[in-house]
Amino acid sequence: MTEDPAPVDAPERPPRTMSRDARRVQLIEATIHTIAAQGLAWTTLTQVARRAGLSHGLILWHFETKENLFRETLSYLAEEYHLNWQVALAAAGPHPADQLRAMMAADFNAPIIEPGRLAAWCAFWGEAQSRPLYQQVCGDKDDAYIRQLERICAALTPPAGTALDPVLAGRMLRLVVQGTWLDMMTTAPTYSVAEAQRTVEAALAMCFPDYFAAAPTAERPAPTPAG
Repeated sequence: MTEDPAPVDAPERPPRTMSRDARRVQLIEATIHTIAAQGLAWTTLTQVARRAGLSHGLILWHFETKENLFRETLSYLAEEYHLNWQVALAAAGPHPADQLRAMMAADFNAPIIEPGRLAAWCAFWGEAQSRPLYQQVCGDKDDAYIRQLERICAALTPPAGTALDPVLAGRMLRLVVQGTWLDMMTTAPTYSVAEAQRTVEAALAMCFPDYFAAAPTAERPAPTPAG
């Protein structure tokens, strides 16, 4: 595939004296936002270099190939997300309702909710050719998140067995979060992070009404003018 010459805004040129790790992070951040703007299939090393204010050759020196750059970028996003919910869970205390609330709230922390990151995640999810890469890089971390969510949901399920299955509860909550992310990116006019969190709170109350109150009334976006 030839390099797409579409212009990408470049930041001010970064300082020359940076550690290897800092430079790699700088290039990964530029890759995240280039993918967000161009899509995965149309992102080129030239565009990433322009956005980072660095040379094409420097990217090759750090990552060797575009495929390696994409792998490291996805790994960086996955590790960031993994640490984000683990830190929130550790600070939540012993009660499973507090732990579940903390895990759901963590999905709307900065920088997790930053639009460029959400767009990059969606690009990796949506591109057919990235799916094997996604499973290789993110499979174990996704599994850890899902198992933790299911354990917490199981702890909130009454022993009588009449409540929602914890596997289904965890799956629904995870899909509500990811669907809300997508909705925030695609609806016009969009809604606030607070409104997105109210959506998740409503799902928590529906799954576990003994532990979570119903969310307040939703925001009503202004109607789009006709014509």
